[in-house]
Amino acid sequence: MDPTHLFELVIGMFVAIIALHYAADRFGLPPSVALLAGGALLAFLPGLPTITVDPGLVLVIFLPPLLMDGAWSIALHPLRRHVIGIASLAIGAVFFTCAVVAAVTHLLFPSLPWAACAALGAIVSPPDAVSARAILERVRLPRRLQILLEGESLLNDASGLVLFRFAVAAAVTGGFSVVDAAGSFLLLAAGGAFVGIVVGTVWVLFVRRLGDEYLIIAGTTLLCWASYLLGELIHVSGVIATVTAGLIMGWYQHTVLSASTRMRGTSFWTVIVFLMEAAVFILIGLSLRGVVERGGGFGVVAATMGLPILAILVALTLARFAWLFGSDLVIKFCNLLGFDRYTPLGSRGVTVISWAGVRGVVTLALALSVPEGFPGRDLILVTSFAVIVGTVLVQGTTLGRVISWARLIEPEAERARLSMSQAEAAMAQAQFATVQNLAYDKEGNLIHPQLLERYQRRAVAIVDYAARTDHYSPILHAHFDVVLEAVATGRRELIRLHRAGEIDDETLHELERDLDLEELSAISAKS
Repeated sequence: MDPTHLFELVIGMFVAIIALHYAADRFGLPPSVALLAGGALLAFLPGLPTITVDPGLVLVIFLPPLLMDGAWSIALHPLRRHVIGIASLAIGAVFFTCAVVAAVTHLLFPSLPWAACAALGAIVSPPDAVSARAILERVRLPRRLQILLEGESLLNDASGLVLFRFAVAAAVTGGFSVVDAAGSFLLLAAGGAFVGIVVGTVWVLFVRRLGDEYLIIAGTTLLCWASYLLGELIHVSGVIATVTAGLIMGWYQHTVLSASTRMRGTSFWTVIVFLMEAAVFILIGLSLRGVVERGGGFGVVAATMGLPILAILVALTLARFAWLFGSDLVIKFCNLLGFDRYTPLGSRGVTVISWAGVRGVVTLALALSVPEGFPGRDLILVTSFAVIVGTVLVQGTTLGRVISWARLIEPEAERARLSMSQAEAAMAQAQFATVQNLAYDKEGNLIHPQLLERYQRRAVAIVDYAARTDHYSPILHAHFDVVLEAVATGRRELIRLHRAGEIDDETLHELERDLDLEELSAISAKS
């Protein structure tokens, strides 16, 4: 394809992303569903060339920043507290699902070698980080379930990638050792964690020395690819390396980044992640044409593979349910024996987590990377795509209803000890104490009376608000409605002065930034 046409195609894809996202919002659909369906429709437009996706390039471009974004924003304390549950999902559930899918596939296609069946199981077993994020952003879950799903989506790709590599190697060499596989998995994970620690530590030590905000933002952005590529270069898990680096950087960002850098960086990063997540689903849809053509067309695929693929999809879904319900029963049994460190999720919580296992970009990339001539390659490609479409369209569109049906309640042990208003009160009191110490000179003379009065009044007001939130909330909303109206009026006057030539561009931007911060503060206080 001509480079100019390729660039036009990319621009067209981003325009389609905006249009499809807008349509999804208007019709109340999950954006991932609209993007996937839109990409599939675009793939069959007359005159549009067949899109061939390089699987290795897809993983390198999209996976590191999306993993880094998840690790950057995840809460570290709950992650440590639920590490056993996350490991059960990210490792145990992936391995168990892979085994079930391999067994069902071999039962349906006895002539297919076990290694090829295992390769298919490894491809479709890990739920996708991108798909999980796209769904979780639009539903509300108890904190424990949210952490379990976020933690699983960060780590399970490593399990699936390791299983896939060993399955392909077994098909080529004809041999497989469980001991070797387990040892290699531990080595890859430990090596990836070490690389991530090194990258994250280097960032913490040197980010302040860059000085310039744009250099810091650019350098921080590039580190997601640096950690992934470095891990893959020395043959350890690039996924674990990226996640580990992201956890360290996310933990220290509050102390090493300035407020201005953090605001600008967050805005930039949010747009990048939005476009990448959306582009992944568009690319999955666009790849449908090539997958169908390899299978011989829709008619041939439906006639020869339809029922077996449906059986594999059902087995895949039931395997996740079986693992999670089995794990919950083990926890309940341990509680009966007196080991009550972990609390069962309950049947409704398990159902929600089981139904949230949506597949996406990793499944597509692994399927497309199956070598030419590999046994059952066409079946693997078509089944993998069907699993992606089936889980996104069915589970992705109904997860919100399942959560509503479950009526999950946040356990008391998972709730934060302080509410937001109580945390604000603690901050205000600490700030008042500091101002009180600095408001007097060495001779004890009050030199900042207005500042002291302001912080004292603020501290008293916030403490009172925290004690009577229900009483003050309507009053506060009305107060900040007036503030927002005043900001809007100030903005109109500022623009009028600029249009009349009475102030220059620099004054416009400086005062506009102050109004923006005041507006954001008012909106945050109302929410």
